[in-house]
Amino acid sequence: MIRKQVVLAADLAGTVVFAIEGANAAISAGLDLLGVVVLSFIVALGGGMVRDLLIGATPPIAISDWRYPVLAFTSGLVTFLLHTQIAALPASLLTTLDAAGLALFAVAGAEKALDFRISPFIATLMGAITGCGGGVLRDVLLVRVPMVLVANIYASAALLGAAVVVIGRRFGYPPALAAVLGGLVCFVLRVAAVYYNWQLPKIA
Repeated sequence: MIRKQVVLAADLAGTVVFAIEGANAAISAGLDLLGVVVLSFIVALGGGMVRDLLIGATPPIAISDWRYPVLAFTSGLVTFLLHTQIAALPASLLTTLDAAGLALFAVAGAEKALDFRISPFIATLMGAITGCGGGVLRDVLLVRVPMVLVANIYASAALLGAAVVVIGRRFGYPPALAAVLGGLVCFVLRVAAVYYNWQLPKIA
């Protein structure tokens, strides 16, 4: 019961954060109201839907549980209506919220995969897919290189956070503690990467 509550809380909180991010991206790209709410839904729930299909959790919870689409669409609509105020927010705050959403989804994805008795390695990958999948779909729709492939330690932070969750569970940590540790690792690494401009090696 506690494990399911942890996954649900992380999933719902991450849905709101990423829906707002998706709406912001749509507004910046000049999309209309329909485009904004559609992109909110895709960014917020796309990664989780891919995860659910891969681990056999069908129909995906984003479809079977009304709270997910309602949260996604509502967050997108509110962002559209308050876009001027949201655009005035400091970039550091938006980065922090994005890192929080990434951490929440990485944790929820890994936890759900473990609940379906997926192997630890694949469960770690499912955490990263949950955290990054929606953003990849967003960038594909907006015809640009996916941010997770070029951003400061983005997918890597999700992978590490999910790995901490999986390792913690393997060592018998309570699900809530493993989730908190994994989320903190992902969040701190992502924020630090942006602040200190950390990058993975690449060929210039």
